[in-house]
Amino acid sequence: MTTRLITVVTPCYNEEGNVRELYLAVRGVFEGLPQYRYEHLFIDNASQDATAEILRALAAADPKVKVIVNSRNFGPVRSPVHGILQAEGDAVIGIACDFQEPPALIPDFLRAWEAGSPIVLGVKLEADEGRIMYMIRDAYYRLLARIADVEIVHQATGFGLYDQAIIRDMRRIDDPYPFLRGLIAEIGYRPVTVPFRQPVRRSGQSKISTYQLFDVAFQGFVNYSKVPLRLASLLGFAVAGVSLITAFGYLVAKLMFWSSFSLGLAPVVIGVFFVSAIQLIFIGVVGEYVGAIYTQVKHRPLVFEKERINFAPQPATTASSPTDRP
Repeated sequence: MTTRLITVVTPCYNEEGNVRELYLAVRGVFEGLPQYRYEHLFIDNASQDATAEILRALAAADPKVKVIVNSRNFGPVRSPVHGILQAEGDAVIGIACDFQEPPALIPDFLRAWEAGSPIVLGVKLEADEGRIMYMIRDAYYRLLARIADVEIVHQATGFGLYDQAIIRDMRRIDDPYPFLRGLIAEIGYRPVTVPFRQPVRRSGQSKISTYQLFDVAFQGFVNYSKVPLRLASLLGFAVAGVSLITAFGYLVAKLMFWSSFSLGLAPVVIGVFFVSAIQLIFIGVVGEYVGAIYTQVKHRPLVFEKERINFAPQPATTASSPTDRP
């Protein structure tokens, strides 16, 4: 009987201090799992350091290492999902390069998969990071879980195992800017969760900027909830109601105390600025949804690949679509 193939997918950008160590850690895990064949697919997001050179050396020494090098940096959303969609294993394991997602959990994922679960997700219950940042992330996950149209797993970042059947379903969702946690929830299978404590990075610093974190967070709201639009409408009605009541109150006061009551400029100025601010917020919310539609309409590939290493020969192409097979 042919042993089943497991593909481990690791996205990386400027991780020269971690890629070799992660490769060794994953190889060590699978040395203790002889019942499986495995391959390790790294997708490099056009790193500016020696990450790509290290990956080329690893691939030259070990045919189990596959490498995709992007033509430019396509951001922390598109590149990881593209890597997962290129995986051919019977099961696909997504794991970050910085050791904040422990490779030691791979056997736990595989046991749950063998027991019949097509999706197994690592869920961080604690983290060795600043308490304030952890609280902000936790609050975001809770809010998203409450307002999303689909059931998004709390504190699941995408670290986990996906059966190849799930990967095939993900390829059918032709989203040029995919929110991975939403894709998983959209497919609908209830995942098995494996709790863990998230350690600090092994080497270097996070390459994801505050703006990119905000972009990913807002993407979750826009793609999987209409609540922001509903809140904008409800808040608009509420502000209109308050303004009407206030105006009526001022009118009554003026009629009752015509000679002594002075309206003044302060309430008018404050009201104008308040309503203007509300309008700008509403325009921004609507703009996010319009921007999401615009991204879909452009229908661009997730990434453009510069190089592939240790993949089977295929017809030459310069672009890879979300539905492309490797």
